[in-house]
Amino acid sequence: MYRFLLTPRWLGGTALAVAAVAVCLWLGSWQLGRFEDRVSTHQETKQSLTASSEARPIDALLGTATPQVTTETVGKPVTVTGSYDTEHQLLVPNRVLDGKQGYYVLTPLRTADGHAVAVVRGWAPGNPSDAAAAAAAAAGPAPAGPVTVTGRLQANESVGSNGAVAGGLPAGQLGMINRASLLNVLEYDGWYDGWVAADQVPAGLTAVPTVQPQGGDGLTLRAFQNLGYTLEWFVFAGFVVFMWFRLVRREAEAEQDRALGLDPVLD
Repeated sequence: MYRFLLTPRWLGGTALAVAAVAVCLWLGSWQLGRFEDRVSTHQETKQSLTASSEARPIDALLGTATPQVTTETVGKPVTVTGSYDTEHQLLVPNRVLDGKQGYYVLTPLRTADGHAVAVVRGWAPGNPSDAAAAAAAAAGPAPAGPVTVTGRLQANESVGSNGAVAGGLPAGQLGMINRASLLNVLEYDGWYDGWVAADQVPAGLTAVPTVQPQGGDGLTLRAFQNLGYTLEWFVFAGFVVFMWFRLVRREAEAEQDRALGLDPVLD
């Protein structure tokens, strides 16, 4: 009944099906490998952050050679010395912590060479309908005089990430924390890239955890896209096998009908 499989037409079709399955399985395995690589990168980053408990001066991470915060430096503990610019404290709204709406309290810190570092001294609860002054009151004034702040280096925010917006906020508020937005508000000699989340926060505030940038921690949308593509390619392989068996069964049934003389009569 299945001798038709040895005919040239079926041998060619079977070879084509086997090649299609092999390609689908190879592409699926490749996409799975990409997903595993991103997961591995994520785990290595977490281990690196856990292991690097010793804070280093911010200039050691953001220097001439590496002026920007990267996925390798996000979350690294740093120290920065300078004086808070208490007259230009900013509130960053729409920041969620533990499922609650609130504000980051950002106070610029001026270094001895005139540069500025965006230091988030903590998070205060409050929603857009509340008076922003309540969050500022919870923060209290920043310390006067020279201070050394220890915190974790954070990446620039972009529109759509972590509640960041481009503008349209009242004076004293900042839609997103990045160098361009800060330069529009305060024209210092220069800003360090990214921002620093202080580890020690005043009473009334909560320390801000490390915020991974979009596409930087290994478990981003791209990683799960790789996983989705893996499933798609494996499904395609299964579909090819299913269709091959279905065609074989139909041909076998047709062969059996012909053997029984049940071929349809054509006029």
